[in-house]
Amino acid sequence: MRIISGRFGGRAIVSPPTDKTRPITDRAKQSLFDALQECFVDQTVLDCFCGTGSMGLECLSRGAAHAVFIERDRDALKALKQNLKQFELLSSATVMNTDAYALADALAADGPSPFPAPLTIAFVDPPYIHLEDGFTRNKVDNLIRQLAAHCMVDGGIISVRHHSRVTLDGPALGVKIVRELVYGDMTITWATKA
Repeated sequence: MRIISGRFGGRAIVSPPTDKTRPITDRAKQSLFDALQECFVDQTVLDCFCGTGSMGLECLSRGAAHAVFIERDRDALKALKQNLKQFELLSSATVMNTDAYALADALAADGPSPFPAPLTIAFVDPPYIHLEDGFTRNKVDNLIRQLAAHCMVDGGIISVRHHSRVTLDGPALGVKIVRELVYGDMTITWATKA
């Protein structure tokens, strides 16, 4: 796994020694960032269920001002922190070792946004099974709903990576589905505040 472009383009990203993360392919990542067209330059982004931080690191490499990383897995967090250190990005990052669903619940209770600024892009990449099981699907849906309602700039994109057999119901989530990028059995759905 590597950073595709920008200041750190071509450099390898440290990965944990386990298979708990699902890294996005270079082809899909390149296509995704080509479509985003640098709209995050000088902005704050979120990499939720970040694993090694590939998406947030790519944004920082391409000019984002700040990235917030949310991850609970200890091995993934260790790799993320190594990546931030090797690229000298610690001052441009906030690492949250927390449950993204608990964060959504706090936002739903009118808690303040924990982010340093409104988000231009929020990458939401839960384990695929979370979007296929009723209980955790409700949690993912709530996370998307709360990010849209409390954390995004106007026109900000919530980018949700999921299995292609899963669809997102924009009106039920309080968002507008603006684009779907399909890569075989993986789909990335973009949503904005409705």
